[in-house]
Amino acid sequence: MKTDKKQNQYRVNEQIRVREVRIVSESGSTVMPTREAQEMARQQGVDLVEISPNANPPVCRLIDYSKFLYQQKKRAKEMKAKQVKVEVKEIRFGPQTDEHDYQFKLKHAREFLEEGNKVRAYVFFRGRSILFKEQGEVLLLRFANDLEEVGKVESMPSLEGKKMFLYLAPKKAGVAKKSQQARDREASELEMKETRKPQIDDIDVDTPANGGLLANAKISADALKKLTESED
Repeated sequence: MKTDKKQNQYRVNEQIRVREVRIVSESGSTVMPTREAQEMARQQGVDLVEISPNANPPVCRLIDYSKFLYQQKKRAKEMKAKQVKVEVKEIRFGPQTDEHDYQFKLKHAREFLEEGNKVRAYVFFRGRSILFKEQGEVLLLRFANDLEEVGKVESMPSLEGKKMFLYLAPKKAGVAKKSQQARDREASELEMKETRKPQIDDIDVDTPANGGLLANAKISADALKKLTESED
């Protein structure tokens, strides 16, 4: 017959031998001598169960022990059901990976992160290619930057034997940031739009050659003045 480990996990009734305990219930908590708490449990037909032995004083509940164990199992089962299984997907590079292969692996890594998985990317240095370890580090940093919208770096590139590793974790939905490339592209587009706009500060509205409103108004006023003088 198997023994339930949880039955030995908690001290109950006379197994509790401290001087005083804190009794918690829906109405609050009360500190009282342990013997008094044990007597209260007997009067209510329940058990005195120690649920937090490291507290000062230890925390206990007045509850049927079998019911308490059932509640604990049910809570553990619910928590396990809510846990999402996170897998670690590997992406392998060579120190001199070409652009097409890089983009192909970048696409897959993005999909892995969007699905909630972690990504372990690494550069494998074969033979004398270890001389290109700086090039491998640059490649991994670029990889992390290109995935900034969907992934966050858990550890920077580090060399372990003949492999240099980079670890990425998925970002939570709604907190993804734009990558540096996207920000640079938007800044460049905005700068191009600004250069196409006419610079108002460069237009001299007082100069007739520019056809400014003030210039036209000045010409009209001078003509009217001359016409009035000639009539006089």
